[in-house]
Amino acid sequence: MQHPATDRRIDKLIYLLVKNAPVDVPGPKIASHIGVSVGTVWKYVEKLRSLGVEIKGHLATGYQLTKLPDILAPSLIRTELGDNAIGGKILHYFRVDSTNTAALALAATGAAHGTVVLAEEQTAGRGRLGRNWYSQKSSGIYVSVILRPELSPAAAPALTLMAGVAAHRAISSATRLAVDIRWPNDLLVNGKKVCGILTEMSAELGRLHYVVLGIGINVNHRAMPDELKPIATSLRIEGGRNYSRAQILVTLLKELEKHYRILLDDGNAAIMRAWAEASTFANGKNIRVRSSSEEFPAVTAGLDSNGALRIRREDGTEESLVSGEVVEVK
Repeated sequence: MQHPATDRRIDKLIYLLVKNAPVDVPGPKIASHIGVSVGTVWKYVEKLRSLGVEIKGHLATGYQLTKLPDILAPSLIRTELGDNAIGGKILHYFRVDSTNTAALALAATGAAHGTVVLAEEQTAGRGRLGRNWYSQKSSGIYVSVILRPELSPAAAPALTLMAGVAAHRAISSATRLAVDIRWPNDLLVNGKKVCGILTEMSAELGRLHYVVLGIGINVNHRAMPDELKPIATSLRIEGGRNYSRAQILVTLLKELEKHYRILLDDGNAAIMRAWAEASTFANGKNIRVRSSSEEFPAVTAGLDSNGALRIRREDGTEESLVSGEVVEVK
């Protein structure tokens, strides 16, 4: 069952409290400003408190934020985006099965280019190769972006790499951690995954109708489930402190806008160069390749013009890898 998008009046409440953070805002004033009853204001405040937003006071005395919330409220995100087309419209969910599923449904009914779907929690987050994406409540960034590029379906791999470069820039600049990209779209810190990207689309011969880029970032998770600890981590675990999810998201959306324009204006080659500069997997990396039919060792040898990974097998033959999983061999 799909959960409803967050009521815009809750978004208005968050914005009002943030803009009046040093003072108490009376319940009746909030009710008048956002267009609800005083009783509904109380319900909204309790909802936000359940998500960890620190609000003191009550209806009689007014409400005040004790610290700025790390909640991905559209009104707070949009004001930081300037004239970005990506993020021009933002739909927020407290809980959703998958932001990609929601975004695909919106795209199929005509949602505009740049529409962003984000959630505080996913109950059925999806990753590559049919895997689930662990989506702890209010700890990560779970976001999907609808793009409507005038490109052919052959450009899809370049769009995925573009998203990887944008996420790499955003995480690196916000945390100062050393971030690597494993082909095609896994972001790693100290060899463990902190970010994954799932690209889905609707297309016909020669034309893309729309593309949905789903990006999941493990931000403030204090620990990963036991089964994921050997392969996944969070920015908090690696950096030893909490990071602002809102700051990282704003930077990510700006970087997506920038690199999407680079792809359209300068073509695949510019994105391939940026990806190769950001990834230690681009050249000379000893790897194991896993596909549905085989597993074998190889050495990476750059990207081809379409974004496929060039690899060299043990017998010296080279080929382009268009799908499958790559694991570093140390």
